[in-house]
Amino acid sequence: MNWTSDAEQALREVPFFVRPAVRRRIESLAIEQKRDLIDSTFYEKARSQFARGS
Repeated sequence: MNWTSDAEQALREVPFFVRPAVRRRIESLAIEQKRDLIDSTFYEKARSQFARGS
């Protein structure tokens, strides 16, 4: 899965102990949506969905 540098930077702001789980969850959502690139817009949208519990 490809990540833009700004999306990678946003991921680095997540605490290290949950970062792998966050990465897997975002990549799973991207795969479901048939995306091959995670950019900052998609990252933020995915994170907001997780925060709402969706």
